[in-house]
Amino acid sequence: MEAIQNPDVSTELVAAPSLKIWERVHPLTGEVVPKYKYLEGHPKQYRFDAKEGQFNINGVDKIGQTLTFQPLAWRIFTDNILKMGTKNWAEIFFIDAQDCVSAVLFHGYSVDNIFRLIEPLYYDDMTLADVVITATAEKKENTKIQPKGIYHIASFKYQFGDPERTRELKAYAEGRKFFRQETLTDVADVKTAYNFFNPFNGNGDEEPALLTN
Repeated sequence: MEAIQNPDVSTELVAAPSLKIWERVHPLTGEVVPKYKYLEGHPKQYRFDAKEGQFNINGVDKIGQTLTFQPLAWRIFTDNILKMGTKNWAEIFFIDAQDCVSAVLFHGYSVDNIFRLIEPLYYDDMTLADVVITATAEKKENTKIQPKGIYHIASFKYQFGDPERTRELKAYAEGRKFFRQETLTDVADVKTAYNFFNPFNGNGDEEPALLTN
């Protein structure tokens, strides 16, 4: 017996909006928006106070002696920025607990420690974007001066990131212009960079060095 179709029932399926893994639907507007907040060129600022051995947000809100993050983008460079003279710097961009694109700077011996961190990653065909890093303030003493000087450097350890989270962050980073306006000059000597956008040349700096595959 031939089945009778009800003409009042539509057989067409309404396609749900196709979301990228880093997108969500805004609960109020229904718009498809990124999960993460980023004002281009102005990431949320995390700072490492090498004198106190503390991390803080915008130089005000202290968050302790450690900072944990999974890098989205970075560059290691030499430049005279923030009125601190010419130094070696590492600038790392990440997503914080409030889903904000953020940036943190390290300089001096802390940068050397980052290179020590990434060497085993290089030989495992991985980069900083594949791991979750914990930076810890490590106390040091300068006994060559009297009274002796106390300062801190950042030491780093890592664990492998969750594969799904890593895939999402890498997908979000594609095509994004990660940079911090206050730290840009047109004379920076960039040693290596990944997913970093340089407005002075209009291109992201991608260099096949120790930090990248």
